[in-house]
Amino acid sequence: MRYSLSVFAMILTTAALQAADTWPQFRGPTGDGLSDARDVPTTWSETENVRWKVPIHGKGWSSPVVWGDQVWVTTAPENGKEFYAICVDRKSGKIVHDLKIFTEAKPQFCHDFNSYASPTPVIEDGRLYVHFGRYGTACIDTTTGKTLWENHELKCDHWRGPGSSPILYGKLIILTFDGYDAQFIAALNKSDGKVAWKKDRNIAFPDNNGDLKKAYSTPTIIDVNGKPQLVSPAAEATIAYDPVSGDELWRVIHSGMNEASKPVFGHGMVFLNNGHKTTLYAVRLGGSGLLTDDDVAWKASRAVPSRPSMLLIDDYLYMVNDQGVASCVEAKTGKYRWNERVCKGMSGSPVVAGGKIYMADQEGTTAVVEASPTFKPVATNKLADGCMASPAVVDGAIFLRTKTHLYCIGK
Repeated sequence: MRYSLSVFAMILTTAALQAADTWPQFRGPTGDGLSDARDVPTTWSETENVRWKVPIHGKGWSSPVVWGDQVWVTTAPENGKEFYAICVDRKSGKIVHDLKIFTEAKPQFCHDFNSYASPTPVIEDGRLYVHFGRYGTACIDTTTGKTLWENHELKCDHWRGPGSSPILYGKLIILTFDGYDAQFIAALNKSDGKVAWKKDRNIAFPDNNGDLKKAYSTPTIIDVNGKPQLVSPAAEATIAYDPVSGDELWRVIHSGMNEASKPVFGHGMVFLNNGHKTTLYAVRLGGSGLLTDDDVAWKASRAVPSRPSMLLIDDYLYMVNDQGVASCVEAKTGKYRWNERVCKGMSGSPVVAGGKIYMADQEGTTAVVEASPTFKPVATNKLADGCMASPAVVDGAIFLRTKTHLYCIGK
């Protein structure tokens, strides 16, 4: 099956590593949930196709990232006073590092549904970048476990806890802060953690209620006519920036708040949704400034997610909404091909490997279906606890984080 890649460049320092051998950030090598891995199992249980299972202390909804023989996750206790990065040996499941990165004497409120360690870290050769929203960002030497730098300058009131994950671009790590009181996007230098640029959202919100200004999304780097654009959804609008300078390129107003889904790109369009209003937008690319309805190719509103991100595979968009209803939509037209309930409450995002889509829900069930314009269920798998994180797929194995454990699932 030929995949339509939705990311232009999440530039990593070691380009020789193939997509099947690494999962360096939220939603994988290309940031859109697509994996080159083959021979991935479609069935498992607590006693079948589990290579190892290791408990992870604390409460963290961040997804695993994988580089070489290392699998990393972040976590924090429920009181939010300590922040950790944990490294697990990819082959054995043995804990290699359990690092307390920093502490917080008076953490802000975090909703029970969220965690203080929800942002997924990002990794490259020799370096792990962990991010905990307003509580700080740090760079870790992945061999020694030593903290190379920390940054605690960037603050906002997340109101119910952090959620946006960092991404890398060239010499920068890009961070998103869409809080109750402040909304901005910023870039740090990877070398020393100093702020390279910071841009306020400057959105004209229709209401002064800060709860309606929040968002939890992770941006995407796309290619438009040979130039990179950083597409970053926020409450009320999605804005594209020059990733090097932070200068704004365009914005589209779509209303909504609590936006969490990561955009995907293809067919000359970027596909995004508007958070709690759950409308899917196909926005034509090539425009500048304030885009209008003429720049929107189509909209859809049936079973659209507010938290899980979408998959773009060839000519079709696949998505699963917060209630576990999955859909296949024609990317060029917005026409639905199928719409079926496959699992229950969803917070993580689906991934695809070997032509199969994997969707892990909050109750521990992972539904597997064919990536096909005809609905073809493959399997339903159950683990002891539920998933708030998204799966990572590397070299024939699925790394699945539940609320209590990290699993390596493989034949």
